[in-house]
Amino acid sequence: MSVAISAAAEKLYYRIGEVEQITAVPAYVLRYWESEFKLLRPKKNPAGQRLYRPRDLELVQRIKTLLYDERLTLEGAKKRLLAGSRRGGQQLELGLRETVYADALRRMRERLTALRARLAR
Repeated sequence: MSVAISAAAEKLYYRIGEVEQITAVPAYVLRYWESEFKLLRPKKNPAGQRLYRPRDLELVQRIKTLLYDERLTLEGAKKRLLAGSRRGGQQLELGLRETVYADALRRMRERLTALRARLAR
């Protein structure tokens, strides 16, 4: 993440002109990327203006890196982003499972400790 994005991440929403300045990606390219990358979906206000969130800024920067620095095709960039988003979802899911298992083990330990105390009497 660039310094400009982290410094700008204080706002909740950015208009397309602000995103253009922060990321140095022209507005027409941002609109095109919205049609190509399903993960990039900024909200729109009632007037139809795009409102980008900080995570949208990060995604724009990631797309820019994949296309311009790593020289991937649009299809290659899409695959890389989808693979990354799936991996992140799996990690989150595993983290939740780990928490559930840890809670279950803690409850079992408490019950066994209470049972042992009863039997010791």
